[in-house]
Amino acid sequence: MPTVWRIGNLRVVVYPNDHRPAHVHVIGRDGEAVFVLHCPDGPPELRENYGFSRAAVSRLKRALSAVLVTLCEEWRSIHEHH
Repeated sequence: MPTVWRIGNLRVVVYPNDHRPAHVHVIGRDGEAVFVLHCPDGPPELRENYGFSRAAVSRLKRALSAVLVTLCEEWRSIHEHH
């Protein structure tokens, strides 16, 4: 599972054998959240949250929005065989 970005001590991960639509898993000590990216224009949308506070989810969404182009490129690169 490639880490494609970091937000502080959190890893933003794309699983190679995962399904569409393009999405990322944000994984940290306090939990995991899954955001659908809505490539190429966004905005990222929370699909699942396990342990992050509402405020933390808002911060994550802003951080992912700031690097959306990069995340979409990483998703395409990892899943280009589909």
